Amino acid sequence: MAYNPLMNKEKDDAASRQIAVNRRARHDYFIEERYEAGLVLQGWEVKSLREGRAQVADAYVKILGEEAFLIGAHFTPPSGSSTHIQPQPDRTRKLLLHAEELRKLIGKVQRSGYTLVPLDLHWSRGRAKLEVGLAKGKKQHDKRADIKAREWQREKGRLLRQRG
Repeated sequence: MAYNPLMNKEKDDAASRQIAVNRRARHDYFIEERYEAGLVLQGWEVKSLREGRAQVADAYVKILGEEAFLIGAHFTPPSGSSTHIQPQPDRTRKLLLHAEELRKLIGKVQRSGYTLVPLDLHWSRGRAKLEVGLAKGKKQHDKRADIKAREWQREKGRLLRQRG
């Protein structure tokens, strides 16, 4: 395969766009649908995101009334933050979704077994976005099967490299 500088540029752009990733979500849940939601943020939170100081691993999305909220995400305040604003790193943040998407999510979450999980926090056209997944929980045997399949793919790659 020939070297393509554009492929590496796209890969670098995607990596630079990401702020925080919830790797645990893919391990614990089957992700059925993905939605991109905006966030209502304060000024110091945007500065914190620009420095890459956010965590969404322990966070979850909850629908209250007709609105969606991100609960449990941790944004570490920047060291030079204002003296007259008291930053709250773990505050609840409102998610911005289209009304049609929100109605669809409300209907699906009310069914048993579905939940909303934050997958990653990234930049999109200069704005912070959260990728939310409509997910169903995995059982322990499902997790073991995924690990086994991943290990087999890794082993298969090793065998092919040794042979060729």
